[in-house]
Amino acid sequence: MSSKKETLDFVLNQITYIEDISSRKMMGEYLIYYKKKVIGGIYDDRFLVKKTKGSVLLLPDAIEELPYEGAKPMLSMSDLIFDEHPGNTILIEKVFKAIYNDI
Repeated sequence: MSSKKETLDFVLNQITYIEDISSRKMMGEYLIYYKKKVIGGIYDDRFLVKKTKGSVLLLPDAIEELPYEGAKPMLSMSDLIFDEHPGNTILIEKVFKAIYNDI
């Protein structure tokens, strides 16, 4: 299953305040870059980020999900992005920075 462009647009709209974010379509899904490093993506309309030491510390209750069969588990941030709570923005940026620093 592929992700919808509308899902990408929604996610990008939620993180517009974070500088140096970009995306790229790849095989029906969307990779999300922070400062030119892949930190996650949209897979089957789910927002998943790389599982690193920093992201695990910041998201201790995050559900691990596979972006596609045979891939390494990633952490779901769908609940933080899709509930649109303004307080989530600080945590989301911290997670992106932690992943960036870990990879």
